[in-house]
Parts: sequence; C-alpha cells; structure tokens
Amino acid sequence: MPASIRRVLYIDDDPGMARLVQKALMRRGYDVMLAGNAADGLRLIDEDDVHVVALDHFLPTGTGIDVLAALRQRSGAPPVVYVTASAETTVAVQALKAGAIDYVPKTIEAEFIELLTSAIDQAIETARLRRAKERAEREVREARDRAEALLAEVNHRVANSLAMVVSLVRLQSNTIEDKVCRAALAETQARIMAIAGVHRRLYTSSDVRFVAVDEYLQGLVEDLKSSLRQDGNTAQLRLDAEPLTLSTDRAVAVGVLVTELVTNAFKYAYQDGQGGEVRVLLRVLEADDRRAELVVEDDGIGWDGTGSPKGTGLGSRIMRTMVGVLGGDFQLQPRPRGTSISVSFPPTSPA
Repeated sequence: MPASIRRVLYIDDDPGMARLVQKALMRRGYDVMLAGNAADGLRLIDEDDVHVVALDHFLPTGTGIDVLAALRQRSGAPPVVYVTASAETTVAVQALKAGAIDYVPKTIEAEFIELLTSAIDQAIETARLRRAKERAEREVREARDRAEALLAEVNHRVANSLAMVVSLVRLQSNTIEDKVCRAALAETQARIMAIAGVHRRLYTSSDVRFVAVDEYLQGLVEDLKSSLRQDGNTAQLRLDAEPLTLSTDRAVAVGVLVTELVTNAFKYAYQDGQGGEVRVLLRVLEADDRRAELVVEDDGIGWDGTGSPKGTGLGSRIMRTMVGVLGGDFQLQPRPRGTSISVSFPPTSPA
C-alpha cells in the first residue's frame, strides 16, 4: 500500500451505518476495512497495517471498552476514535480513560462524518508524532548507552595505564639510592594511585558522572596501607566513611587530599618506627547546610600549624589546590595529643 494511503478499520455491528461510513471515508481518500464484532476487529488489527480504528460502543458481545482493554495488551496498537450513539457522557469518559484518543457522538447527520474524518486525521497525526517522539527518545537512549559504554572503556584503560605508570615509577625508585629521591617518587606513586582509583570506580559504575566516595576511599586506604607497609611504616590506618556521592573531579580532589594527609601523618607523626594510628573520617553534616567533612587525625607528636612546612612544600601546594577544587575550608583542629586536620566542603560544586 502506498505510504500516502491511510487505512482505517471501522468496527460496528450496524452494517448499514458501516457501509455509509466506508463510502464516505473512501471518497476522502481512506482505505476502509469493516468488522462487525470485536473478534473480527482484533484479528484484522493483528493481520493488517491499520493506521486508526473507529470503534462503536455497542457490539454483539460486550462493548468497545472491552476492545480497548484488549488493545492495551498489544504492542504498537493503532489509535482508537470511539463512536457511540449513547447520550451518556460517562461512556465517553470511560472510553478516554480506557485508552481512546478521541470521542465522536454517533448520529445519522452529515456532521457525524465530518467530525469522524477530523478525529481520524487528528488521531493519525497524533500517532505519527508519538512514534517520532518514541523513536527520538530511543535513539537518544541508545546514543547515551553507547557513550557510557565507551566512557567506561576509556576509564578502564586510563586506570590500567595509570597502574602501569605506578609500576614504572616503582621500578625507577628501586634503582635510586638517595632516600630523599626515593621518598619523592613514593609520594608520586601514591598520588597517581589516588587518581587511578577514581577511574577504577568509574568503569564499574552505573553512572560515570559520579563516584561513591565512601567506597572509593576503602580501596584507596587499602592501597595506602600496602604501600606504607612496604616502606616499613608500622602505624595503623583506619577509615570511617559515611555514604557520600560526588562528581568525578571532586572525588579525585578528596582522594588526593587523603593521600597527602595520610602520607604526611605517617612521615611526621610517628618517627623512628614508633607505632600508632592514623584515622580517616568522612562525615556528612546534615545540620550544617549539608556540608561534608573530611578529617585525617593521628595521636603522634602533634603540630600547631606554626613554622615552615617540612619537606619541599609541594604537598602543601597540592592540598591547597584540592581544597580549592572542593570549594572547602582547611582547618587545623586542636587536640590534646597528635594532629587533626579537617576539610569541610559542600557536597555539590560551588556556584
């Protein structure tokens, strides 16, 4: 059938009215099929490419409402214009609620054919627009799924590449005897691992835009434990993190901050092989405008924040940069023993 021909199925148990409607619609360019009962109508819908159904309310068995209920179970069913001679407005309301796209009062006047033709035209156009919308939405979903799959693969490869970089840095470190240089390379390894950990989380995430930071920190802390044990550190590292989801770049900032703060605590809080504990805490402060707080604390020799930074000062510059990414506040918290550093920040990016 040419694409320009519109096929209508008219279901009505009145053969005289059915033939009248058929002739009138065919003069207007429609291809019209007739069915005298619900079973024949549903069979024709299943067998033929029907663009729209004009459905009478009263049928030999049941009503058009029963046909509408059957059509709801069929995928891609054509739109239905409901037709009835009943003066009860409840019939029209019932039909529309059951899935009819329009309603036309059935009379023997010429106006009925005009109204029915107009309703059929509108139903066909509405169905066309609906199919176009569904097709566009499906294409968008498919494009999004392809993009997410591609991005997940990219994150997987980035994580693997960063892991390789860590291995290369470790190999380079093993060839160097200078302790200062070895320590600097070890810190570089830790920073790279922090970023690689985010990418590992992303390629297994259902939404690559966000990272569950509490779960990410569990993996990061385990990596730091392993690395620090290899360097001969005996202090214990503990994590207590409440559930928190952040955007990717902010999760990276949290990971780098934890890496810097933990590394500093192990380097300076417990010296000469002294044992102790370093704690990483992540809290969500509901009472404080939904701010989150990251705390790294120890029970070591303590630091009051005065004096020049130890080492090259690179770690301090990196931490200030990460705090800026988070839009947070960096504070040294007073403790009777040891050091406690906190960074409070909004869970969402600052405007």
